[in-house]
Amino acid sequence: MSTLLSTSFELPNQLSKYKGKVREVISLENDLLVIITTDRLSAFDVVLPKGIPYKGQILNQISLHMLNSTKNLVPNWLISSPDPIVSIGKKCEPYKVEMIIRGYLSGHAAREYKKGKRYISGVKMPDNMNENDPFQAPIITPSTKSSNGHDEDISKEEILDKGLISESDYKKIESYTNILFEKGSKIASDRGLILVDTKYEFGKSKDGEILLIDEIHTPDSSRYFYIEGYEERQKNLNDQRQLSKEFARQWLISKGFQGLEDQQLPEIDDNFTNMVSDRYIELYETITGKKFMPAQIENIENRVKDNILRFLENY
Repeated sequence: MSTLLSTSFELPNQLSKYKGKVREVISLENDLLVIITTDRLSAFDVVLPKGIPYKGQILNQISLHMLNSTKNLVPNWLISSPDPIVSIGKKCEPYKVEMIIRGYLSGHAAREYKKGKRYISGVKMPDNMNENDPFQAPIITPSTKSSNGHDEDISKEEILDKGLISESDYKKIESYTNILFEKGSKIASDRGLILVDTKYEFGKSKDGEILLIDEIHTPDSSRYFYIEGYEERQKNLNDQRQLSKEFARQWLISKGFQGLEDQQLPEIDDNFTNMVSDRYIELYETITGKKFMPAQIENIENRVKDNILRFLENY
C-alpha cells in the first residue's frame, strides 16, 4: 500500500522546512505554518524504514477533531485542513515549555515515584500511591527541552525565575491547560476512555494572542486507559488496558529490539505495517466516535501539494 515518508516539493513564499520524526513543518512568508503529518512511525527514538498506511491521516484528523472541539474554550492556531494529512495555521513564537498535565500517577511520574521521589516539577505527590492511581486533582508538571533534546522537568518557579514565560502569560496558559484537560477528559469519558495525561504547547501570534499550537489529545501525545475494568485492575494491581501506540513498541520488544546499541531492527514486513494500520484505525474510531474514511493513497505527495496550493491561491 502507498504511504508518504517525506515530501520533496517547495511551496511559494517558503521560508524554511523542518523535518521531525513524524511531521514536516513548512514556514511561509505570510505568517502561515503548514504541518504535514507523514506515515512515518517512530519507536525508541528510531524511525522505522516503512510507513504505516493511513497513520498520517489518522493522527492529523484526531487532532483536528480535538482542536475543533475545544476552540470555543481556548483559541488555537488552526486555520484550515486542505488535505487529510495537512493542517495550516497561524505561525506563532512557541513558548519553550511544554505544559504536561497528569490526572493519574503513570508514565514518567510513576517511574520517579518508584525511585522514592515525591516532587515532580516542584509539585508534591501524595504518599502511599500505587501506579495508575488517580491524583486528588490533576497536577501540572511542565517540562523543557535540554540541549541534548530530552525533556527535563521544570517547576513553575524556575520558569518564572528564568524568564522563560512572563507571570501573566503563565497564568493564562496554566488556566488554558486546566480547561483543555477538563474538556479532553469529558470527551474521553463519553467514549469509554480515561484521559490519563497529556501535553499542550502554546505560542504567541504576531498580534500578541496566546494560542494553543501543535496537535492535541492524539495517541502520540496522550495516554488513554479504558474505563471498563479500570477499578478491578487497579484493585488487583494489574496493568491497565491502554489506548496508545504501545502495541508497536511491544512487538519490537518481542523481536529483541528496544533501540539499544548493537541491536538490529527486525524486518518490517507488510503484515506488521498492516497490523499497525488496523490498530491506528481502531484508535481513531474509538477516540472520535467516527467511522474512518480512508483517503486515496495513490500519488499522495502530488495530492498533498495540489491541495495546499489550492488553499494558498484562495487564502
